[in-house]
Amino acid sequence: MKQGIYTITENIALTKDVWSMVLSGDTSAMTAPGQFIEITLPGFFLRRPISVCDYDENSITIIYKVVGRGTDAMTKLKAGDALDILTGLGNGFDPSKAGDTPLLVGGGVGVPPLYHLAKKLLAAGKKVNVILGFNKADEIFYAEEFNALGANVTVTTVDGSVGVKGFVTNALPENISFVYTCGPMPMLKALYKATGETSGEYSLEERMGCGFGACMGCSIMTREGAKRVCKDGPIFQKEVLTWQI
Repeated sequence: MKQGIYTITENIALTKDVWSMVLSGDTSAMTAPGQFIEITLPGFFLRRPISVCDYDENSITIIYKVVGRGTDAMTKLKAGDALDILTGLGNGFDPSKAGDTPLLVGGGVGVPPLYHLAKKLLAAGKKVNVILGFNKADEIFYAEEFNALGANVTVTTVDGSVGVKGFVTNALPENISFVYTCGPMPMLKALYKATGETSGEYSLEERMGCGFGACMGCSIMTREGAKRVCKDGPIFQKEVLTWQI
């Protein structure tokens, strides 16, 4: 974990409620896809945890959804504004577990943490299938970006307006070697059941107070006892989950 001052270089809308922000600064604490950052916003007491979509030597890209006063305030920030941020939080996905034909499944704002992972897996020569689930056409984002990487991308929409009609579980391919996923809890539970004995890593969402394990506010129960989503997660091996969360 590292604290620093980061400068916004871009803050744009991808859909009506989903925005992309690029931050310039020290990224040395970022060590794995699936980690998150915590942002201090002027006028707000608690930091905002946001998953990282992509990063390189000099910048971090986050994608966030407007769900309250804090994220709405983020949309008002401009290029050149500076923010106090904690980076390198959480564990992250382990690309070494992928096997030859990994499946990446993202639902809504669970899509972003999978992007940098897809980059790494494709660079390692893996055959990557990606399923992106949304409610309707005007909520879709980053499908083209995953396609541009070279992944095999399937989009599902609940109303059938684009791609496969239904849920991500309606579009599962055959021969899945490992599952990486992030999204709403009902989606994760359905995917857990639908993929049977296939192992995987699941990124969980939970309300966080501190973001680094001090307050215990994001604790969940697993087969290995109580775990903190911010410190012990947000990525958990499929086999340890009990779904009592």
